[in-house]
Amino acid sequence: MKLTSVGLLVLTSSLSIHASAVPSGPDHGGTLPNYTNPVLWEDLADLDVFRVEDTYYYSASNMAFSPGAPILKSGDLVNWEYIGHSVPTLEFNNTDAYSLDGGKQAYVKGIFASSMRYRASTRSWIWIGCVEYKHTFVYEAADPTGDWELVKFIDTCYYDCGLLIDDNDDLFVAYGNTNISVAQLNDDYSEKSVKSVFNGTFYIEGSRFYHIGDQYYILTTQPANREWTLKSSSGPFGPYEIKVFADEVDPPTAGAGYPHQGGIVDTPNGDWYYMAFIDDYPEGRVPVLSPFHFDSDGWPTLPSNQTFNQSHPYPSKPVPVPPKTGIDRFRGNKLGPEWEWNHNPDVSAYSLSKRGLVLRTASVTPDLFRAKNTLTHRILGPSSTATIHLDISKMQAGDRAGLALFRDNMAHIAIQDGQVQLWRNLSLGAGWNTISTGFVEASAPLPRGARDVYFSLHANVAPQSDKLGTFSWSTNGKNFQQLGNALFDELDVLLLRWV
Repeated sequence: MKLTSVGLLVLTSSLSIHASAVPSGPDHGGTLPNYTNPVLWEDLADLDVFRVEDTYYYSASNMAFSPGAPILKSGDLVNWEYIGHSVPTLEFNNTDAYSLDGGKQAYVKGIFASSMRYRASTRSWIWIGCVEYKHTFVYEAADPTGDWELVKFIDTCYYDCGLLIDDNDDLFVAYGNTNISVAQLNDDYSEKSVKSVFNGTFYIEGSRFYHIGDQYYILTTQPANREWTLKSSSGPFGPYEIKVFADEVDPPTAGAGYPHQGGIVDTPNGDWYYMAFIDDYPEGRVPVLSPFHFDSDGWPTLPSNQTFNQSHPYPSKPVPVPPKTGIDRFRGNKLGPEWEWNHNPDVSAYSLSKRGLVLRTASVTPDLFRAKNTLTHRILGPSSTATIHLDISKMQAGDRAGLALFRDNMAHIAIQDGQVQLWRNLSLGAGWNTISTGFVEASAPLPRGARDVYFSLHANVAPQSDKLGTFSWSTNGKNFQQLGNALFDELDVLLLRWV
């Protein structure tokens, strides 16, 4: 059997998505409307957030999806848009694995818990992160929406690092788990000095490093229950005191996990906000936002340590961004930054034209987990519908193309040899290796001579929803018929894009 990436094999597509990414409520009694948590119903974990003048930036994990380290920007901390990636190609210690070559794969490896900042003195944007617990990589760009370049390989793992560009322009990273260290870096990112600054008695990770007033702060998380603050008035190398910041605070979404990890950021007016994420499965790890203040002793303090409120007034006047829903006809000169490939793509096997995105054979395999040039999009919560339109006129015997609910236990609808098929139970096991390439649960014949097929997927992904997903198909884009039964197992546990 021949399986190629002739069509789009995606988590969701953006032709039709019924989801409100940034709902707002009534006026809170002042001049600003309310926002509602989560501020983004998308899987954007291990976030780092910071401000440059009046614009906020957000960097997140995306593991083995390529390009790596998605970047978003916002004018109000609530409405966010994708603008690029810090790691253009996953070229780390094992390029074959990150490109699905040589029988290798890199699931749940790659980009996680990294850090990004802007350095005004050099007018450069900096991304730094440890990969596979071994080495640290530093990328730079003159523009976050432009070309990023690998500028430093560091033969040390700055695990879950937080980058600080100090007031005097010195560079520091806080990193580690349980035992937190601080390293000072030279301008070429080589290590100048390093010191262990806190030896924990319990597990913590996810460092974020700040110099605010006369205090140095390292935020760390005790996954996935608490956020802790390390505070020093003696300098970046401590000594540090520790105090809990968020202690099993009830989430704003029913059935979700506790807000934790993330970072803090100030507004131009001097107000402070904490952007955390919650384990909001099966959607993933989604960001939530709360104001906070510093108490008289300089400790960050939430409005309530019992509940992370569902709604607050906007930090500033809302700044609209392009909607997350709508139609993407793929007629530009490159893919939009909201799209990512599963592992590095074969760039010779796809192109963009007036006809849209053209996918040519990039691999021959019965295993969708090993199929190159599988294009993905984060699913939008709490409920959404994605529809794709495929021109199948150039498909060959044995080719399969379709739309997938893509995770470690997967299902997809596809066209193969004139049959529309619903595939179930495509599964990864130990070592994230394939243990099942699935089976056809239901099928229907495609009308003879049909050149076009539309696939649609509706999924409910809120924690207390029915967690059902349904696939349907059409030859005209108007009259859809469901294929097979509604899915539950494929939505009941963690999405593959839980990174």
